[in-house]
This record gives sequence, C-alpha cells and structure tokens, in this order.
Amino acid sequence: METLEEKIQRVTAEEVDVVPYDPRWPILFEMERNHLRACLPLELIGRIAHFGSTAVPGLPAKPIVDILAEAADLAATRRKIVPILEGQGYDYFWRPSFDDDRPPFYAWFIKRDASGKRTHHIHMVERDSELWDRLLFRDYLINHPGTAREYGALKMRLGEMHRGDRVAYTRAKTDFIVAVTRKAKESTGPEAADRGEGLSPGRTLIGR
Repeated sequence: METLEEKIQRVTAEEVDVVPYDPRWPILFEMERNHLRACLPLELIGRIAHFGSTAVPGLPAKPIVDILAEAADLAATRRKIVPILEGQGYDYFWRPSFDDDRPPFYAWFIKRDASGKRTHHIHMVERDSELWDRLLFRDYLINHPGTAREYGALKMRLGEMHRGDRVAYTRAKTDFIVAVTRKAKESTGPEAADRGEGLSPGRTLIGR
C-alpha cells in the first residue's frame, strides 16, 4: 500500500501545465457540485463555490477546477466524507491552510479522470476559514480585466519556469495573490467573500 510520503511525492511531482481558458470549466464545476451534493451527507456540506483561475472567464490556468466546499464539522468530514470520496478514487490529504505546517488544517481532495489526470481540487473548509478570501480574489479579477491579464501573463511565465515543480510555481504566485486580495478587501470589504454558491460577475506543500 502507498505510504503518505509516497503519495505526497507522487502528487507534487506532477508537472505544471498552464493552458488557455476553456469554457467547459464552469460546466465541470457545476457537474462536480451536483455530484458532491448527491453523494455526501447534506448536513455536513454548506455552500460550494468555484474559485481559482478556472473560475475567471478568459484566464489561462492549469486545467483543474478548484472548488471550495463549506464543511459544517471537519472532524465529521474526516469520519464520514473522506471514506466516501476515497472510495471513489479521490486522493485525500489533511492539509494546512498556509505554508507553515500548523493549524488551521482542512480536508483536500484531488479528483482524476480515467487517464489519471487531475480534473478537480476540492478544498473542504469551515465557514470562518481565511480560504474564503479566494472568492474576493476571483471576483476582483473578473471585475478588473487588466489585472486578470497581468495575472495570466505571470502564470504562463511561471508555468514555463517551474513546469517540474508545482510547489515553486504556487509559491511564486503568492505575492501577487496577496496584493490583489488586499485591494479586493479594501474596495469591497471582507464580508463580500461570505456569499453563496457558484460563479459571480497556498499552503503549497501537502500536509500530514
């Protein structure tokens, strides 16, 4: 059986592949949201939102749909949800929210297609997690096309530079994301991230 260390090595060794925007990405999000609603205990799952670059029309991205799912209870998530999704072939990690290997942690899943390629990342976090700020970043890019183009160019450049190092690729984007998220908070207020599901107009190493 694969050890945790072997699993971490396997997923971090996968190449970075930044591709042009694909209009199917929002559809893939909707399909996965419906799947999660159908197979998981409804009392444990709140809002489910599409975030990350695949949620921004026109933005190049790794072809992996990022999903934020609100977990009512992370302990119950580990007991009841993890076995369901692992049984369907999802990779699971108990992952720190930021790059310090300390709490808060959350449940992170990788879904793959029949060929083994990643298709979705599912981040199950509690309602008060700072990761919901990612929705502010998403919305700021949607509403500021110039910033989105700048971010897209950065991603393409970093994707070429760090094709064989997913960790370095993610870390290299951090300063840009932090700066834009700060602008988004200043212009809209942090409560703007407390929204419902769907699309509106890093911790970088996998934790144990």
